Amino acid sequence: MTDCRLNYIKLLEEEVNKNPDKLLDVGKEEDQEEAPPPSRTFTPLCSIPRRLVISPSLGGTPVTPQLTESLRRILFGGTFHVFNYEWRKSFFQFREPDSELSYALETDRGGAWAIQMVVQARIIKHLLFIRPSVSDRRTLHSLSDVGQRDQEKALAAALSDSLWLAGQEASATVTLVTEDYCITPHLDYKMDNFTERLQLFTFSKKEDVRKFILDHIQCFTEEEGHGVILFLYSLICSRTVDRLKEDLDSTTSHLLYLSLGNFVCHQALLNLLLTGKATPHVFNGTLYFDEDGRPLEHPLQGVLSRSDVGFLHWSREQMDRGRLPQVGSMLKTPRFPVWICCINSSYSVLFSLNRSLLSDWRMEHLFQLYYYNGQNSQRETARLTVDTHSHHWEASSRHSDGEPEKKFPSLEMTIRTKWAGAVVDWNNILPFY
Repeated sequence: MTDCRLNYIKLLEEEVNKNPDKLLDVGKEEDQEEAPPPSRTFTPLCSIPRRLVISPSLGGTPVTPQLTESLRRILFGGTFHVFNYEWRKSFFQFREPDSELSYALETDRGGAWAIQMVVQARIIKHLLFIRPSVSDRRTLHSLSDVGQRDQEKALAAALSDSLWLAGQEASATVTLVTEDYCITPHLDYKMDNFTERLQLFTFSKKEDVRKFILDHIQCFTEEEGHGVILFLYSLICSRTVDRLKEDLDSTTSHLLYLSLGNFVCHQALLNLLLTGKATPHVFNGTLYFDEDGRPLEHPLQGVLSRSDVGFLHWSREQMDRGRLPQVGSMLKTPRFPVWICCINSSYSVLFSLNRSLLSDWRMEHLFQLYYYNGQNSQRETARLTVDTHSHHWEASSRHSDGEPEKKFPSLEMTIRTKWAGAVVDWNNILPFY
């Protein structure tokens, strides 16, 4: 038995010596059979945690190649631009619950700042004037007595408000990210591993929109979820690209523009957030003639309806150049006393606790405004007292050296675009803007 085994081994060795490559070739063939077929790999530009990705079984409609291209074009003007790191890291993050600033979002000074502060304005509107309260008396405590669930509800209400307006108060679309790629890219499109995985959910009732967002609120409030971009995509899909093209005019063809290496919001995007229409200008109505009374070749689109939260604008640079835009009453006098402020290209929020400030002229003689700029450096809500009857500002301006615009804080100048000649008292706080 042993001799037979040795003879077999000897014969096998002789066979291997005669064909030394045969066994190696067999091994190669086996390796080739086991190896998976080559497939295209995607560079993970936007890595999203699995907990923030929805299952395709949730329903909805997958994004199409045509829509991904349209989203890129209406945002950037082309299909090769993608959101940078500053945008991708932006989400809606509240301050500590049940704290003095529990109503407040933390924001970054990036391109998404404007969007976050408009949402902040609507959060304040909801907490002060919409949320059921045991008392009709509104105090600053109403904004500090906000737990985590109240924060989530306020954010869901704020986001759904903007989406519902964009959908002409008839429908709204929410975009979330699914596990699978919905499209196959082509050479004319730069992938971001995010837009290609969108799933669209459209609703015909506003309350259904709010509930759906609340059920998936973590997609908007957790880090690495790209919550601001998701909301922006939802806003565009709610308005539809075709309607957006109708809203815009010859001065603005897309919603973002490049400034100092970052994409920032055109006024058209701010107006879309505020009014539901992406009109590019802040004046009322449509402008058909230029300053000399000559007909414009292409009419300029302004704000056509009163917004629920307002907008104020002031820029020292534009003031010096004599090119400060005049904000119309549709934005200056909103339905609720909450204003998003664009001051020297920075964004913040002013608000009042008294809704009658906008409907009773007697309330405008002497009143309180509250200010929040979204930055971590602000530890408490600033309280300002505004006096529109003393006229001390005009008197001090006439007797002061130089131009008053260069002497007074920018926030005060912004307030005076709404209440001309008002005196602003910072109530023993050092003016910080």
